[in-house]
Amino acid sequence: MQVRHALVALALTSTVGLLATACSASSAGTTSGIVSAVGAENEYANVISQIGGKYVQVSAIESNPNTDPHTFEASAAVAREVAGAQLIVQNGIGYDTYMNRIESSSQSSSRKVIDVQQLLGLPDSTPNPHLWYSPKTMPAVAKAVADDLSKLSPGHAAYFRANVTKFDKSLQPWLTAIAQFKAAYGGTPVAVTEPVGDYMLQAVGANIMTPFGLQADIMNGVDLSPQYVSLQDSLFTQHKVKVFLYNQQVTDTTTESFLALAHREGIPVVGVYETMPTPGYSYQSWMLAEVNALRKAVTTKASTEKL
Repeated sequence: MQVRHALVALALTSTVGLLATACSASSAGTTSGIVSAVGAENEYANVISQIGGKYVQVSAIESNPNTDPHTFEASAAVAREVAGAQLIVQNGIGYDTYMNRIESSSQSSSRKVIDVQQLLGLPDSTPNPHLWYSPKTMPAVAKAVADDLSKLSPGHAAYFRANVTKFDKSLQPWLTAIAQFKAAYGGTPVAVTEPVGDYMLQAVGANIMTPFGLQADIMNGVDLSPQYVSLQDSLFTQHKVKVFLYNQQVTDTTTESFLALAHREGIPVVGVYETMPTPGYSYQSWMLAEVNALRKAVTTKASTEKL
């Protein structure tokens, strides 16, 4: 388990205990025919909403783009919300283990849980948990959501399937932007702080020059070795990279020093997010905006630190 994720597990000890008296699985469901759904992260909640439309009531547990999702602390209110959900989508790979704890404490045979790690058949050892940046992830999630919603609300199955078709089509501008960048700028050397956007960078054919060990240490809250710091600094001072992508939601003195150095060396900066920026974005428009920001950095050397 990753260090920052472990903090969440510790914070949940008292929260889960409250569920024994505050919540019960029998509270799941509604009398209005509307499915109650929860996305552990707001990008998953957004996809649930797009597929379920008027037949779902969706809430997101992690939705603040100004906070560190890795240190999220689930409150008793969050626990009650999760316990009462009929459909849940969570990331897995140790990213949102608090969801498993809440679900275990309020078990329900009728609740549908989509664990994206399991849906994609990924092992626990998968090093990068930021699955939503991969173009392969959300089409699979959308289909799984429609399948489970159809079981919970069979009368609207055709509606859910039609929304999957609409969703897949709406991804095309993003997929086209990825293909165009790869064709024109594949191999572009970039530096990063964490592996937040790595799946997207791999899809566009970028050359990630920052060692994954350095990325993992920052992601897990481990102090960087002097060797790692020196190596990352050299990517900027020797102009070995054309763009610097950093986790806009999680900064510390080390990442801020990298950011300052990139600025001094004239390296354009692109901020990437772990949770979908709100308001004004859907999952699709968010992903497209990230690729467009990367292309803008390469072609005009302009920074987009915040969407």
